Amino acid sequence: MLFLSKAEGRQWAGYARDALKESPEPGCWDSKVRKNLIPAFHFYIATFLAAHGKGEEGIEWLERGTLFEEEGLFGCGFLLGFLRRHGGRLAVPLAPFQDPRQFIHFAGVPMMRAAREQFVTQCGHSLPVFDRPLRFIDIGCGDGALTATLLNHLVETGKAPGIGEVLLIEPSQAMADLALKTVRSGVPGADVVVRNYRIQNCSSSIDHPYDVAMSSLAYHHMPLEQKRVHLSRLKPWIDHLVLFEMDAHNDTPELHTPDLALSVYQSYSRIIDFIFTHDAPVDLAIDCVDSFMMAEIVSLLTKPRGERLDYHMLRGQWHALFREVLGSEFSCRCDSSAYADEYMTLFTLHYGRDQ
Repeated sequence: MLFLSKAEGRQWAGYARDALKESPEPGCWDSKVRKNLIPAFHFYIATFLAAHGKGEEGIEWLERGTLFEEEGLFGCGFLLGFLRRHGGRLAVPLAPFQDPRQFIHFAGVPMMRAAREQFVTQCGHSLPVFDRPLRFIDIGCGDGALTATLLNHLVETGKAPGIGEVLLIEPSQAMADLALKTVRSGVPGADVVVRNYRIQNCSSSIDHPYDVAMSSLAYHHMPLEQKRVHLSRLKPWIDHLVLFEMDAHNDTPELHTPDLALSVYQSYSRIIDFIFTHDAPVDLAIDCVDSFMMAEIVSLLTKPRGERLDYHMLRGQWHALFREVLGSEFSCRCDSSAYADEYMTLFTLHYGRDQ
């Protein structure tokens, strides 16, 4: 992932304020911006304008930005299509995951499928051998497919003699229902319970031990200060925490900052490109992008901290959080990339309790 210097960040923010007041011609500052970041700069100016009610001007900046996009980063083009479909407004679409097909399509994209397979393998290498049926929590379980795959992998590789208890935590009712069905059928004999909540609403009610807690692309749905609170509540009840997350700088940067826009541009452009190049009906791909990816992007670019849907953190920030909250009782057992390129990384972290 690329970052701005402090001077570049101040420069971009100044140009955004000028664009809002003076409505200059798109491209007027291109010569003053790092050449490879020109599309991301146009993305930033366009989203800044659209967030302040100047969507039509934002569209003009995106049209200019698309002329410079390459290498699978087409965020200006994707956002341009979204604004045209929504009257130039950066409006948050319907809440994601009301229809599980959106998530299932996303999880089935070849890059994501391969990364999830890597995550399962990495967990299998990192977790210890358990001498009793496993007690397991999945925080933000989605459709439950990854849960079932990991649990079966641990049994098949001799890491666990069986699966005793599975607690699924999932805020989407449709996804929770599907996860319960998926895990019960995929992990026969396990005692499977689902709670249709966010972890924020049930972390204080967890009251008995679990061997492993997993969170896949879910624990980022709260800001750093809330992550601390709910991780501290979870800590007494778990021996191992495995995390599958995207490396992105979307938590601590404030609203309308160039750092936030650049991070969003790189990570989401990459993922959306993978979604659209996956062999699937066009209407399903567009629905997945609009109702899932764009819901997150619009939230990140229009809502202040505390109101956003997502707060992805950089890998080092996750380590700092775990060291702070889990303390010396836990140590890092795995830090591996499940997918990585210049702009976007998906990674596995495992922290385990030291006996």
